Amino acid sequence: MTTAMLIFAGALILAAGGTPLARRLAPRLGLLDQPDARKLHQRPMPRMGGAAIVLSSLAALLAFQDRFELQQLIGILLGGAFVSLLGTWDDRWGVRPLIKLIGQFFAAAIVMSTGVVGQLFGEAWLNLGASALWIVGITNAFNLLDNMDGLSSGVGLIAAAYFTLMAALSKQSYVAALSAAVVGACLGFLIYNFNPASIFMGDSGSLFLGFVLAALGIKLRFPDNVTFVTWMVPVLVLGVPLFDTALVTLSRLRRRLNPLTTPGKDHASHRLLSAGFTTREAVMIHYLAGCVLGLLAVFVTQASILEGYVVGVATALLGAYAVARFEIQYRRSASNSHERT
Repeated sequence: MTTAMLIFAGALILAAGGTPLARRLAPRLGLLDQPDARKLHQRPMPRMGGAAIVLSSLAALLAFQDRFELQQLIGILLGGAFVSLLGTWDDRWGVRPLIKLIGQFFAAAIVMSTGVVGQLFGEAWLNLGASALWIVGITNAFNLLDNMDGLSSGVGLIAAAYFTLMAALSKQSYVAALSAAVVGACLGFLIYNFNPASIFMGDSGSLFLGFVLAALGIKLRFPDNVTFVTWMVPVLVLGVPLFDTALVTLSRLRRRLNPLTTPGKDHASHRLLSAGFTTREAVMIHYLAGCVLGLLAVFVTQASILEGYVVGVATALLGAYAVARFEIQYRRSASNSHERT
């Protein structure tokens, strides 16, 4: 645990010091997010914060983590670095969605080749397929969630903090180390990214964050309980980005739009703004939801089969109800706008 604390502190200091440098460098490299009708900011914003998150995490780990524990850790970081570079290219020049998706599956293959594979099913090919879909799905979920100041970085911080806690309790040192690095890097970046933000993380940061957290969710093990229950733990911890992805996917499919390539202000955060909340309040609601889901996940690590599935089913039903309510609100808002025009 001492090592994890050192890694957290190192990543925090490096991210807090490195983010202003990234903010200054971004305009020179053409890494600016231009405002338009579907975005909330009103002026060009640097979107190179992902570099500070990635580099501070790597540097802290290399400085403090024991080398003999790094085999699978290196696999996760190589995959994360690859999707981050892919995101940087997309931020600067743009990448076709299909190429981006293929790259994400390639990165998932890198990390799975080191043995980072879920063990939910009896057949190896099912575990490989489920692991690849989980990694790519969570990677894109964080990319979609990055739509408001401090949202993706704060939710990622909370999820990583719960992963750090659970890894430390189950004595999984390298999982705790990488999670702690993500916590420190996100916190250092959030100083500049919380509303009103002076820098965005861009795809390079959101893809890295989602990829690493997805891999950590697979690697977490709970020897005191059965996999039939504990598979829900990472799903709960990452429930906020999963909920937002489900919401926009179902909403866009209903409107016969492509869920991954269609931009729009139809995320949960945007709908909270439409309901009258401020930007900070909408983000804090997401943080609160992440904290509650994390607490439920901690409970599930020690829950019986019945207790675990009561929590899981109840959470799923509540999420489905929230999706329905948000969609009803969105329809009414669209209808009222149409009537005014």
